[in-house]
Amino acid sequence: MTQQENTAIRPFRVNVAEEEITELKRRINATRWPEKETVSDQSQGVQLATIQELARYWANEYDWRKIEEKMNALPHFITEIDGLDFHFIHVRSKHENAMPLLIAHGWPGSIIEQMKLIEPLINPTEHGGSESDAFHVVIPSMPGYGFSAKPTTTGWNPKRIASAYGELMTRLGYEKYVAQGGDWGSIVVNAMGVQEPKGLLGIHTNMPEVIPPEVDAAIWSGNPLPSDLSDEEKEACEQVRENKFYYAFFMGTRPQTLTGLVDSPVGLASFMIDHDYKSLALISRSFAGVKEGLTRDDILDNISLFWFTNSAISAARLYWENGKAGDSFFAVKGVKLPVAVSVFPDEMYVAPKSWSEKAYPNLIHYNKLPKGGHFAAWEQPEFMTSEIRTGFKSLR
Repeated sequence: MTQQENTAIRPFRVNVAEEEITELKRRINATRWPEKETVSDQSQGVQLATIQELARYWANEYDWRKIEEKMNALPHFITEIDGLDFHFIHVRSKHENAMPLLIAHGWPGSIIEQMKLIEPLINPTEHGGSESDAFHVVIPSMPGYGFSAKPTTTGWNPKRIASAYGELMTRLGYEKYVAQGGDWGSIVVNAMGVQEPKGLLGIHTNMPEVIPPEVDAAIWSGNPLPSDLSDEEKEACEQVRENKFYYAFFMGTRPQTLTGLVDSPVGLASFMIDHDYKSLALISRSFAGVKEGLTRDDILDNISLFWFTNSAISAARLYWENGKAGDSFFAVKGVKLPVAVSVFPDEMYVAPKSWSEKAYPNLIHYNKLPKGGHFAAWEQPEFMTSEIRTGFKSLR
């Protein structure tokens, strides 16, 4: 292929074969189950009743074609950057002065996690905002995730992804833009903030990287915390320790050992929903019939995307890549660009304003929300939409 053909922006459409859907249901129904946990809470992981109800609904009631139709109602594209095909959604607002916005997902997220934000961001006048709140929205799939290509060599860490995202926005013709992210998406847009690619005006994060390096080292080593921390800062440290991040350790050290996740859909689902204990509790309630935040279809839309794209292992390798790069999840990275911070109460840690102001010397927005957790864009899209509008208002 010529260089021009390599960098072309090609249309893409989601189309899962009916045979794959049938095979998924067959595998779900063939699941071999463990015995029930020996405790009455989630301290041993995903409870049997939760995962069996998830499997029952997935095999008998869930309809993949609904989310496929929603995805295909949006414009999807693929383009090659740095030798790898990147998939992305790109929706332009009808409003002439809309601000270009890149939204970055994380694990175990996908473009599905961010889709609820698109319509209110591109069409604010129909969703409680004004024309001056409008955004053009770009949502890429990370390498190895969803419909993006799977790296066949090492080196695709968050910093390299950040560089590719900057190139994507340039290729789309955006001379000035902003970027938002949570989970890995936050780590990637923080890396963009450090790299300062041409045109990037500022970033917004709902998983701030603000923990001082010496405190971060004490948290992960189990050593005593510094004695001069405020109560709020101590609480943030304990929240990080409480989550344990078993999944990150496994994917960060032995991703290829997780082969069972690409063979068993129920095994994949169980692993993916046990991200952090507050998210697991919310998801468990949804499968127990409690309507709040994420629905059963929300959860299974995302898991099904991982299943149909066979991306459990290729996605997991990002943790290994980050470990090889020696980078922390939450420690200060040195962003000098304007930064907006949204703090949700059920995030893996509640970032103190004291740390945020030090980590981001150009902090333009800091707000604590009344409800929401790690998957804030997915679970509380109204709050996230408002935070994005407010956070970037001064950069227009």
